[in-house]
This record gives sequence, structure tokens and C-alpha cells, in this order.
Amino acid sequence: METRELRYFVAVAEELHFGRAAQRLGIAQPPLSRAISGLERRLGAALLERGSRGTTLTGAGAVLLREARAALDAVAAAERRTRRAAQAATSRPALVLAAKAGASGELLAELLDAYACEPGAVAVDVMLCGPGEQTRVLRDGRADVALLHRPFDDTAGFDTEDLRTEGQVVILPAGHPLGTRPRLRLAEVTGLPGLPLPRWPRPDGTFPDGPGPQVRDHTQLTQLITLGRACAVVPESGRTGLRGGLTAVPVHDAPRVTTVIAWPPHSRSTAVAGLVRAAAFL
Repeated sequence: METRELRYFVAVAEELHFGRAAQRLGIAQPPLSRAISGLERRLGAALLERGSRGTTLTGAGAVLLREARAALDAVAAAERRTRRAAQAATSRPALVLAAKAGASGELLAELLDAYACEPGAVAVDVMLCGPGEQTRVLRDGRADVALLHRPFDDTAGFDTEDLRTEGQVVILPAGHPLGTRPRLRLAEVTGLPGLPLPRWPRPDGTFPDGPGPQVRDHTQLTQLITLGRACAVVPESGRTGLRGGLTAVPVHDAPRVTTVIAWPPHSRSTAVAGLVRAAAFL
């Protein structure tokens, strides 16, 4: 299969509409339809069900969508890492470390300080991401290494080193009646009247259904909580540096969160190895 065919298929599979997919790709619809039909013939499998009610993915199509996204990410990552390697040969070398904005702040600072003491340490550019974005930028080559959080982030396909495991807390507006409780249960948090949990975007940019507000970044979330429009369950380290107007209460039965440092298994970067080594001794 060619990368062009994979891009065509991913567009159709995500749009579930040949006209919109063709517009997104900047091509006419007939050659797009022919390309998908040719791909199905060569694979010997129907990838899409075309009917009067629209287009849907078959089981085989769902598998190819997952694999095609991974393959296209790998191609993009190879290009980006090659370009960055070429640039590093003529300028200062640097690592790009992806981390979730508003999370693991103290751990990140400790890691950067520890790595700076490593022999041959290079500059580290920190890329602050929205929820789940660290995985995407690591897969597609925009980052060399990332701090991820199990069980929420997908670590499949990466080498990882566990750094820290912690419980979770709920962030509430200051003065909320539950703010004085020593601890809460998850069931109490998920049903708070007037304080729904936020809805974060999926990888495709859409939001799940639900009553909570749509949230794209940590700053937006803290503002909504301060205004009494939402609450949030976050790792315990998220209580560090809480501004006025917010309070945190432990949620004793929430899943524990493990922060890991992750990197591509094929990486041969001595800088990445040095950063991982520094992280392992925190």
C-alpha cells in the first residue's frame, strides 16, 4: 500500500462521506472513489459499507483505520526526526520533551535539574500539551520523549520507565460544602449538582456527549472551576500551586495514576538515554 492510498482511506473513514473527504484532500471525488475501490480489490476485503443511509466502516475497515493512522504517524515521524537531525548537525542540539500542561510540575522541574547535571546534557525544549496530546506528538516525531500518565495515556509501542505513582484529588471552588471533607468517594464527585466533570476533546477533535463544559486546556479548566461551573479529578500533584478560589480534596477510591517517561523504542539518541537515566534516579 502507498501512503497516498492510506491518506485517502483515513480521510474517507474519518469523514464517512466521500464528498467531504475529497474536499478535505483537495481532490475530485471520482479519483478518490476509484482509489478506495482499488484498495479494497487488492486487499480482498470490503472496507466501507456504502448505503442509502450513508457510509460506515466494516470490521476490516476499522482495523485498517487504526493501522493506517499508525503508519502515517510513523512516516511523518521519520521525516520530522530526519530533518531535526540534520538541523542539529549545524546548530545547537536539543531534546523536545512533551508534558501535559498543569500536570507533574514538580516532577518535571526535578527531572530537568537532574538532567542538567548529566555529562553531555543538551538543551531541553519543553512542549506543553493538552490532555492526551503528548502521545500524539511523541508518535509523530514532534517530541523525542514525553511524560505520560497511566491509565489515561496510551503507552503502547513506547519504551517506558515508571517515575511516580499517586492518588487523585477533586478540584472544587473554594467555599464549596464538600471542600472541608477529609476525603470523598468517586461517586460523590461524578454527580455533584452544578459542578459537572469537564469534557476533553477526543483525538479527532470532537467532544464526548455529556453535561460538562467543553475544555481544551488547563487554564480554561481552572477558570471554570473558580466560577463554579465545573470540578475536575486530577493526580494529587495537581494540587501544587493551586491559586486562590480553588481547593482540593482526596478521592480515595479513584484509580491511582503512574507518571512514566516514554520514548520510541528505536531511538538511538544519547541525549534521550541521558534524560531517561536521570529520570530513573529521581
